Amino acid sequence: MEMHQVRYFLAVAEELNFTRASERCNVTQPSLSRAIKLLEEELGGLLFRRERDSTHLTDLGALVRPHLQSVYDHSKLAKHLSQEFVTKWPLKLGIMSTISPDEIVDLVANIRTRHPEVELRLCDANAKDLRARLLAGDLEVAIYALPGEAPDERIHSIPLFREQMVLAVHRDHRLAKTGAFPVQEMNGESYIHRMNCEFAGYADEILAQKGVTCKPVYWSERDDWTLAMIAAGLGFGFMPANSVKHPCVVGLPVVEPEFWRQVSLVSVRGRRYSPGVGSLVREAMRKTWFGKQPKLVKDSEGELAPAGIGEAAA
Repeated sequence: MEMHQVRYFLAVAEELNFTRASERCNVTQPSLSRAIKLLEEELGGLLFRRERDSTHLTDLGALVRPHLQSVYDHSKLAKHLSQEFVTKWPLKLGIMSTISPDEIVDLVANIRTRHPEVELRLCDANAKDLRARLLAGDLEVAIYALPGEAPDERIHSIPLFREQMVLAVHRDHRLAKTGAFPVQEMNGESYIHRMNCEFAGYADEILAQKGVTCKPVYWSERDDWTLAMIAAGLGFGFMPANSVKHPCVVGLPVVEPEFWRQVSLVSVRGRRYSPGVGSLVREAMRKTWFGKQPKLVKDSEGELAPAGIGEAAA
């Protein structure tokens, strides 16, 4: 059964006239009649009763009409959806949940303005979950940082920005006006643990080497809750500098040693990408992240970083 046969049958069933149906379908009447005859042979009986002045559906024609109508409607819907899909470029992008939303909203707005064909599908999670989902193919690209992790040959990274980690304390904290928070001063302080912090494990080892012990008194998945607890004087938080946005909280750079995170746009080497990835790369490199534009750097293979994704997306 061919789709054009179904279309011709439905036209005749509605018009009840072979001439008008052929005109409606933009086909000659003999071609339409042959198509109907082949359909009748396939279905095993006459579909129309043709009389001198009129045409009527047979019982078989009336029986199959709603089913063929459904086939035709679903075929049109499938075609419409496929056309819509190819004109839109769905792009699954994972965002580390500890990145300031303002920066991501700015990136999304730029993509929407300059690349309306890209349909961003965003999700947020901690860095390790994003990496796992990226490698599994659930995400095309992700933006995250994993301090202290060994290089992974499967992954290609484009550096976007560096951000210093700070100790967020109540504005009346004893060190609030010193301008910095030495690691040694953290010893014995009440600590509000950010469960999605990408430094978990890595920073703990460094603190242990310094003989510093911090006791978690609260655990939080959300930075706004962490800030609210710090503002209430319940403890300190270890946070990215640009996340400390609360009138009662001060962010003090951690020193001796300092902690920085390198946030990158990450993809999987050798994977075939949708065209939307190239648009994302261009906008991510054009954008200013916390006042600075990303710099083109060479990766381990001597390629400029954006080329690693841009070429795969082409």
